Amino acid sequence: MTAETTAGPLADLRVIEMGQLLAGPFCGQLLGDFGAEVIKLEAPGVGDPMRQWGREQSQGKSLWWPVVARNKKSVTCDLRNPEGQRLARELIATADIVIENFRPGTMERWGLGYEQLREINPGLIMVRVTGYGQTGPYAPRAGYGSIGEAMGGIRYTTGDPDHAPARTGISLGDSLAAVFATIGTLAAVHHKERTGQGQLVDSAIYEAVLAMMESLLPEYAVTGYQRERTGSVLPNVAPSNVYPTAGGEMVLIAANQDTVFTRLTELMGRPELASDERYSTHTARGARMDELDELIAAWTADADAEELLETLHKAGVPAGRIYTARDMFNDPHFAARQAIVRVTHPELGELPMQNVVPKLSATPGSVRHAGPDLGEHNAEVYGQVLGLDADQIAKLAQTGVI
Repeated sequence: MTAETTAGPLADLRVIEMGQLLAGPFCGQLLGDFGAEVIKLEAPGVGDPMRQWGREQSQGKSLWWPVVARNKKSVTCDLRNPEGQRLARELIATADIVIENFRPGTMERWGLGYEQLREINPGLIMVRVTGYGQTGPYAPRAGYGSIGEAMGGIRYTTGDPDHAPARTGISLGDSLAAVFATIGTLAAVHHKERTGQGQLVDSAIYEAVLAMMESLLPEYAVTGYQRERTGSVLPNVAPSNVYPTAGGEMVLIAANQDTVFTRLTELMGRPELASDERYSTHTARGARMDELDELIAAWTADADAEELLETLHKAGVPAGRIYTARDMFNDPHFAARQAIVRVTHPELGELPMQNVVPKLSATPGSVRHAGPDLGEHNAEVYGQVLGLDADQIAKLAQTGVI
């Protein structure tokens, strides 16, 4: 699928995105995906470090930046300069939303705190994404996503029980905080539509991670049970694991529900297992996870992976491969759902990336363009939004303000 030009349901919103890296900018990406005008302020000559981040680069350019900065306008502005702060205030005065992810107190030192900004824009929604939130004893601390993952509980429970806590290969904490910030932003927009009042959206990375931790807290408080690392399985949820096949490929089978387990045992030629008191209930299967995994692995080990999956799918047993990027590009379901979109990049050519999520039937979002060059929209924004002429913009550039 190639990039679309749909305006999107948030096209009437103007967002000023400040901050850098991922936690704040991913919130801006999500709003931009659904049509919001996102004006990103970046340091002159340097820009967001995300322009250099990413495991791999092409032609010296980050392959992450085109994704996280898609649909945005890049404007340079030195926020440490009083003149730059003045420009930021003027832009924010025209905006519905401002996003920032600096350490608490930074915006206030620049004269850009929430109380200061709502004096010039009473309906402003200010979205603040930080490691620990805007209040509490840890608020002033520097807080990266990895620290929030550790504090929020997911790091302790991730990995093999015989090894130190592991992390996922993505910036999970930052992204979760941005997703919750987006939910809060849309709730604040709805409130503003009904009341005319703006508000502060305070999204902390550690709390966003904590929100995903299911029943971890009541389990400990009520029963004293501490969730531990369990490798490739969830405690007491069985069968749900990866199993070997004849060709060496691993297939994931999740048949932990009673009816689904019954269908699996019929495929295995062992229907008696479904009525065996050792495996007939969710609790019993959870207590005998290792036994079940051995039985299922013995059945799958001699099967062809593709034939096994087809058999499982026909019987209504959830199963699948563990995908890499190559698998995603070759999968017909990804293609049919247009899960991957291709965007034309001026230097990199046709660039694939994940499409907008979720899909809306009447007002879908779209990827309209990849991340912009640094300051690409200076003339457009400063000229059309603030009404500056070419000479004024040139002077700001010469003095290093933009």
